[in-house]
Amino acid sequence: MWNRIRNLLLKDMIQFARDKTLLIIIVYLNTICVLICGYAMIFEIKNMQVAVIDFDRSVVSRSLIDKYNLSDAFKVAGVADTQEQAESWMRSGKVSYVLVIPNNFGQDLRLGREPQLQILLDGTNSNAATMAKDYTKEIVRRFEIEFSKSPDRTSTVKPVMQVWYNRTQTLESFVVISTIAAGFLMIGVIYSAASITREKEIGTIDQLMVTPTRVWEIFLAKTICTVIVGLIGFFPSLVILWWFGVPMHGSLMLFLFLAGIFLISAVAIGVFIASVTRTLQQSLLLCLFGIFPMDFLSGVLTPIDSLPKIIQLTANLSPAKHFIDICVGIFLKGAGIVELWPAALSMAAIGAVLYLLAAWRFKANLSTG
Repeated sequence: MWNRIRNLLLKDMIQFARDKTLLIIIVYLNTICVLICGYAMIFEIKNMQVAVIDFDRSVVSRSLIDKYNLSDAFKVAGVADTQEQAESWMRSGKVSYVLVIPNNFGQDLRLGREPQLQILLDGTNSNAATMAKDYTKEIVRRFEIEFSKSPDRTSTVKPVMQVWYNRTQTLESFVVISTIAAGFLMIGVIYSAASITREKEIGTIDQLMVTPTRVWEIFLAKTICTVIVGLIGFFPSLVILWWFGVPMHGSLMLFLFLAGIFLISAVAIGVFIASVTRTLQQSLLLCLFGIFPMDFLSGVLTPIDSLPKIIQLTANLSPAKHFIDICVGIFLKGAGIVELWPAALSMAAIGAVLYLLAAWRFKANLSTG
């Protein structure tokens, strides 16, 4: 009996060692996936992008701006000439925080007139907005202590904060929108990867390749089918959006167009996965453990600006990050194509590269028999 168990164990270990795809998945889960999640699943803000409008332009106002730059929570991304320019930056997602320093700020502070600071916050991520409020109060408190040279002096600066795009700071809108985006991602990746891998297992792909059918024609059929199914499946979500009171400040037609581009890039991920896997089990495993990091790096759990630079670069390689920006921009901010075209272009570029890699893999596999 023990000899049989030993032989069976040896057989399984040999099969496992020969399965390169499964080995790669296991190494990935225990290294890269853990690393990404370790950085992405942090619940604090760092390097929140700030736009400054300094109407005072005094030594005192520059001292306050320096306090923001010295803070780990904020980073001054630019100085706007007008409030309209700063609002445009926030609508496009370039900044999430606008600091407006009024005229005569330094003079009023010296005379004890309690000047007000106007602060505009992007409330699409209510958790980040709440933490930004707390950090703001701490920065103002430290600035007052340094200015007055006395920790016992009463507050003299009043930060007046306005939350935009989600004034009630409820989390439901952001959660519903991000869940819809995750659904699009899963449809595009899993359906295309599973369907192509299943056809590889039963030999349909081999039969197609001996006909005049080309690789790009197979990809095109899978893409069109998945995009149609995904967009049709979105319309029941409109009822959920209405139920939770999620506003649609932008264009529904623009959203459907950009969602189609996102689905194309998601299908490209699935097609690429199918090109590097041999069995349906391998394909589904790779899809499952590939989708999780993409969701983590989409900005749903932690703002992208709070992540280390190398992780931010990795996030930009995920179409999910760009689609979340599009969803939030259209639903909550009322953004148009002027603000969203960079995200659309990024998704299209990611999809094009993955389609080319997948086509190369398929042709390489066919040439090797």
